[in-house]
Amino acid sequence: MHTEPSVRLPAFADVRAAAERLRGVAHRTPVFTSRTLNERCGAQVFLKAENLQRAGAFKFRGAYHAVSRLSEAQRARGVLAYSSGNHAQAMALVGRLLRVPTVVVMPTNAPAAKRAATEGYGAEVVLYDAATESREELAARLAEERGLALIPPYDHADVVAGQGTAALELLEDAGPLDALLVPCGGGGLLSGSALAAKALAPTCRVIGVEPALADDATRSFYTGVLQRVHNPPTIADGLRTPALGRVTFPLVRALVDEMRTVQEAEIVAAMRLLWERMKLIVEPSGVVPVAALLAGGSGSGRVGVILSGGNVDLAAACRLLHEATGE
Repeated sequence: MHTEPSVRLPAFADVRAAAERLRGVAHRTPVFTSRTLNERCGAQVFLKAENLQRAGAFKFRGAYHAVSRLSEAQRARGVLAYSSGNHAQAMALVGRLLRVPTVVVMPTNAPAAKRAATEGYGAEVVLYDAATESREELAARLAEERGLALIPPYDHADVVAGQGTAALELLEDAGPLDALLVPCGGGGLLSGSALAAKALAPTCRVIGVEPALADDATRSFYTGVLQRVHNPPTIADGLRTPALGRVTFPLVRALVDEMRTVQEAEIVAAMRLLWERMKLIVEPSGVVPVAALLAGGSGSGRVGVILSGGNVDLAAACRLLHEATGE
């Protein structure tokens, strides 16, 4: 696989090492099953509930792993991240746990609950207008001005290795899988999950899922050319990333078997099912793999799904559910 010389790609050994570093720090989240979901999908489905992770999402894994590997001097100067919400909260919590000053660049339209949690954990929030400003450029400028270590949400080898521990645990707890469905924004969770799946269950089909309104990764996967989106209007706010990264694009191309997209209404229906039938509060971004299962299935067999997060803007979610039912 061709990559730029400066880009370090993680391997499964890095995922194993991250699991050791996270032991006793990250929650080993439970795996749930549902007879109703199995019947509707025609498969035996195992749901890895990262909505119950610290800070409410899988992002804690990569954030903690990356920050904990920084030198003492780097930690003392502080870290900077950019995120619409889940990575922001994770970095803020990690900063508090490791006593590292943390600055987070967030869009002005970020969910209020996610911004409040980020500030609540003690991080400094710097707002920007996603329609007119580049978060990457703003973050790079701030990091240079203040001497901060930049920890991006997905395009970082240590972050990817940390995210992969979610799939590692799922495979350890549920056993071999025939398929694994994973949400895809910037590809950090999908890349790390694919590293774990291909090592522990080589015949497992790894399937990435994203909203049809933010289908850059799907187009990138099938064309082999990096595609982009700009501030897509999907309700899955955690998957609005503009493109796969220099670390994640080659990993997705090499290790993922298939990419799928789902419609907005399918995302809402999947969210409603998990809320009502399983009592699992999962955000729109986290249910996209379930939406794909309900819409098109994955064949029979044992199917794993990573529910990536549960940081829901309750007012917005209730509006979506109400509008979908007309009740």
